[in-house]
Amino acid sequence: MRLKDKEVEVGYLYLTTVNQYRAVLAMKGEFLIYAPSLEGTAPLNLDSTKMPFENMPFKKCQIATFAKKDYQVFDFNGTEAIKHKLNELQLAEAIAQCNAKPAIATLLAE
Repeated sequence: MRLKDKEVEVGYLYLTTVNQYRAVLAMKGEFLIYAPSLEGTAPLNLDSTKMPFENMPFKKCQIATFAKKDYQVFDFNGTEAIKHKLNELQLAEAIAQCNAKPAIATLLAE
């Protein structure tokens, strides 16, 4: 399933068909910064704030490019959907794990 550009939102978690989690960290204009997990990542246990982006580099790309990947519906906190809202702690953890804070500041200042 492909996303529409307007379905991509900051602070949401997505799952590709190769089981790679992607958290959208920032958007401005037609670009976004996201945190990718490894492909084949096991389903998340969200009893904690532990996110699957440890030591993974953040990526910057066009929103349209991000949306054109194949995504799947997945279960997150007992709800099945194509995307799931991260809470503030989870989003902060994703940003910290892939060291994206400087890149986010640069994107938002452009």
